[in-house]
Amino acid sequence: MILFPAIDLKDGLAVRLQQGDMARATIFNDDPAAQAKIFATQGFDYLHLVDLDGAFAGKPMNAAAVECILAAVKMPVQLGGGIRDRATIEAWLGKGIRRVIIGTAAVRDPALVKDAARAFPGHVAVGLDARDGKVAVEGWAETSTLSALDIARRFEDAGVAAIIYTDVARDGMLKGLNLDATIALADAVSIPVIASGGAGAVEHFAEVFQEGRADAALAASIFHFGLESIGELKQQLQAAGIPMRWPL
Repeated sequence: MILFPAIDLKDGLAVRLQQGDMARATIFNDDPAAQAKIFATQGFDYLHLVDLDGAFAGKPMNAAAVECILAAVKMPVQLGGGIRDRATIEAWLGKGIRRVIIGTAAVRDPALVKDAARAFPGHVAVGLDARDGKVAVEGWAETSTLSALDIARRFEDAGVAAIIYTDVARDGMLKGLNLDATIALADAVSIPVIASGGAGAVEHFAEVFQEGRADAALAASIFHFGLESIGELKQQLQAAGIPMRWPL
């Protein structure tokens, strides 16, 4: 069981969206590095970052904020948003990002993902953000004709470290993760699955680990709002027999 707190970056600020809508952004901290330090102090072991502006622009847009976070904390950090070419992958890994997450390019340029996964074993993941089962691209502004399963199967045996699956309709709503989609992904590929979008209570994490068979889960709102502390959450999940581990 791996728990990632998420920091979404917009205009250099730590924000949280509802259902992937940039117009529904709540600012949680105007200093993302300070927020990362808070998560580290609370006992989180890993961190998930998304460059929201980069996801729309197709290139890094919050590099300064990401670099400040890397300087502020020592925990492994994975980053998505605007990573669509080999140069950007190499640059982020060179700066200390532990794992890059490729989303739009996984739909439009699967060869890039496969080449990068071979070149940087364990450091390349695929991000699949879906609406009604179809993967959204270009910062969720467009919806492809491909399902998450279609794309995930492309990368079986390609050396991809993980698939981060987000149900966009549930994201930021605190109503629970998409168990059916997580189960379908876990059954379809041997790649570790990280569930995302909608966790709002301890039982949501327990369900996705036990029933959804996820290898990890990430969330933002539940931690930003202080609905659960990481210490209590870890204790309750471990009491349920879910071990802590890191899939890298």
